[in-house]
Amino acid sequence: MELTKFFNYGSVVLVISVHLFVVMVNSIGINYGQIADNLPPPENVVPLVKSIGATKVKLYDADPRVLSSFANTGVEFMIGLGNEDLGNMRDPNNAQAWVKQNVQSHLPDTKITCIFVGNEVLTFNDTSLSDNLLPAMQSVHTALVNLGLDKQVTVTTAHSLAILQTSYPPSAGAFREDLIDILSQTLSFHQKTGSPFLINAYPFFAYKGNPNQVSLDFVLFQPNQGVVDPTTNLHYDNMLYSQIDAVYSALASLGYKKLPVHISETGTPMRPDSDLNIYVFALFNENMKPGPTSERNYGLFKPDGTPAYALGNTNSNDSTTGGSIGNGVTTPFSPTSSSTGYLSISSATGRYESVGLVLMASLLLVKISV
Repeated sequence: MELTKFFNYGSVVLVISVHLFVVMVNSIGINYGQIADNLPPPENVVPLVKSIGATKVKLYDADPRVLSSFANTGVEFMIGLGNEDLGNMRDPNNAQAWVKQNVQSHLPDTKITCIFVGNEVLTFNDTSLSDNLLPAMQSVHTALVNLGLDKQVTVTTAHSLAILQTSYPPSAGAFREDLIDILSQTLSFHQKTGSPFLINAYPFFAYKGNPNQVSLDFVLFQPNQGVVDPTTNLHYDNMLYSQIDAVYSALASLGYKKLPVHISETGTPMRPDSDLNIYVFALFNENMKPGPTSERNYGLFKPDGTPAYALGNTNSNDSTTGGSIGNGVTTPFSPTSSSTGYLSISSATGRYESVGLVLMASLLLVKISV
């Protein structure tokens, strides 16, 4: 059965894919979640991040312990404001107080480069959230302007791929009609402020929702016959690039055709000369996450600092606490229950002087359920 094949090869594919992306990308990022009561102190996390060659960290809040621990390391931070904060942040005074406390106080020692305001807000179908999204983004940006920080820190929000009404074929990609007005306003904000556009995409979920029509190999970057877009004649050998180009098409339909998406050199996507930066989700297994067991086992590392997967990386000679993963030496992974891992692939504005579009694509590579 194909799903059994997925379980058997999952961790192998994760290792292969990480090394593939390391070759393809300019920099590697890591998502640093902290929904756990057994994680190491932030100062002990610094060598772990460096050991995998990561130069970017996405933090889901603005934890001062983390930001202070990474001072003078050169690691770039994207920090977050939760959906629950949107109502407060639309007030300019609240936004300015937050930026002073959580951003300005850490600069320039800690390299904060981006604030994402809310996560997948538009697909919650909750007007109390969606109505506050853009005003909150605008207030945070205004605060950065007032403090003279807008040239070094951008403001954005992360969207689910579910904002698309159509994603196949990629050339027919289009946003949901009920979201076009608010997306148009948000895209205008990005264009005016030079901030990145983030989107979370989960290729495996496309397979999970329709396993009879979606090839698992197509999802996992394994050899497969691929698909051809009948309009562009472009050949896609993996789901991720297909989803990315669907976003390009949707953006073009709203007049944002020139917003760059930074993809690698394969030549398959519509933007073959773009750069790809990878964010791996996540840094640690988080034992207090709600939901099935898999939700608590997304980490590359166990809380004691030992690798959850046999990942070798020669980008750094740093040793880690609890296990050595520098110099290509790894500790094998021996799951005790279930394990899940996925890659969150993101680009950054990088070398482009024009308005950048950051596409954060999260590729679920390993999912083993009990």
